[in-house]
Amino acid sequence: MANKTREPLVVASKVKAHIKDQKMMTSSEALEAISDRVYDLLDAAVARAKANRRSTVKAQDL
Repeated sequence: MANKTREPLVVASKVKAHIKDQKMMTSSEALEAISDRVYDLLDAAVARAKANRRSTVKAQDL
């Protein structure tokens, strides 16, 4: 995972509610890890859009 602190990209209450609906609990580290995965996903999508000479990230880039 990344060492630098970044702004969370997920709504903690929504993530926790989704996990709780499945009869599970959420650790404090899980939210940061989920946000890190979202950053990675978005960075890859941006790179793909740039590789295709587009300035718009589309669903197909994800």
